[in-house]
Amino acid sequence: MTRPALSLRWKIALTVMAVCCAVAAVLGVLVHNAVARQTVGQVRKETLADLDEALDLYEYGTSREGLNSVLDPAELPTPLRTLVHHGRRGSMVGTYHGQRVMWTAAPAGDQVMAVWSPYENTRRSLENLDTAIFGSAVLAATAVALAGLFLAHRISRRLSSTAAVARRITAGDLDARVGTEGTGRRARPGAPDEVAAVAAALDSVAGSLQGRLQAEQRFTADVAHELRTPLTGILASAELLPEGRPKEMINDRLRALHRLTEDLLEISRLDSGAERPDLAEYELGALVRHSVRGLGLDTEVRVVRDAVVPTDRRRLDRILCNLILNAHRHGRPPVVVTVDIPDGGGAAPAGDATGGSGTPYEGAQRGGPPPVPVVEVRDHGPGFPDALLHRGPQRFRTDAPGRGKGHGLGLTIAVGQAAVLGSELHFTNAPGGGARAVLRLTPPSGRPGPPGRTPG
Repeated sequence: MTRPALSLRWKIALTVMAVCCAVAAVLGVLVHNAVARQTVGQVRKETLADLDEALDLYEYGTSREGLNSVLDPAELPTPLRTLVHHGRRGSMVGTYHGQRVMWTAAPAGDQVMAVWSPYENTRRSLENLDTAIFGSAVLAATAVALAGLFLAHRISRRLSSTAAVARRITAGDLDARVGTEGTGRRARPGAPDEVAAVAAALDSVAGSLQGRLQAEQRFTADVAHELRTPLTGILASAELLPEGRPKEMINDRLRALHRLTEDLLEISRLDSGAERPDLAEYELGALVRHSVRGLGLDTEVRVVRDAVVPTDRRRLDRILCNLILNAHRHGRPPVVVTVDIPDGGGAAPAGDATGGSGTPYEGAQRGGPPPVPVVEVRDHGPGFPDALLHRGPQRFRTDAPGRGKGHGLGLTIAVGQAAVLGSELHFTNAPGGGARAVLRLTPPSGRPGPPGRTPG
């Protein structure tokens, strides 16, 4: 089982807290050692002074009241007793009558002179010091962790906003800018921190990309408009040529150039974002059959489950015609167009396998999710190239081995018209071979008009 990754804010907060705890632990150890060395040293110094006095009194055979001196005490720690037997003096913490004491001892003839001092208060003071150090470290770590979490949250929120704007730009919203998200202030290139610098760089890239695309769109529209008028005149003039093979070849090339010009004009209109669908309710199966009949190509239509959908008849016909023409030009027969509502779409079948009349959005009327009818266009050729499957159709690029040549605008127009309808157009390759284009007619956001006349 894969462990979920921590977000950036928690990584920063935990790192700051770990560093704070490490620093607090090091400082706590240093403070404890310094205070303990000073406190224990003071006790040891006083006990050694008492030991010197006890030795002096022992030489004179006298004693002094209040001096805690003992000859050969049984409770003297063994290491300290061994040290004294070697003729040296020393000190060590031990016990005496059940209490913690500081022992100091030295040779006194053949005996051991030992002096003790109470050590319980010193030990308690060191424990209180350790408690205070630990409490201060916990408070400091908590405060620093909260401050780090707050700072990390601000950084993470700004990065998330930048990533969201980047995704919007990728989706085609070239007006999106980080500098206007939430704050209303535009990011400046000379921003004081790196996150703002990244945001400013993204805004700059988006602005530059938008300018280039707009220039390309204007150029495409201008070229198409400039070519349209002379091409119309040339086509009319070509009809006056004498009949024969040269006239057929000229008219064929002129018509191809005229179609290319019309495609460029349509793409420029789609790029401008000014296209709006004219919605009405139609039987999907009938629309598909009408589009196939209009092309006059050998194409099989299968209506598994039909539905009444709100759509723009002209735009749907444009999408289907481009997909079917692409299948015939670059694939191999048979070319099959299938209308269906996949399982889980939210509606029961609207008719039998030959295509009946269905109630629009039956699933929605029953309170369930609305059905999503799909139209699939499949050929049995070599399939779509990997570049198209990964990046989608690109203008003037049809570099699929074995799929012929063309200017690559048909699929681009189909994708653009599907976006106008609010639908989804996906390109895949069938497991058994061949290219598959699947159009999901998702319910549009606008209200459909009155039912349209289904073509016969």
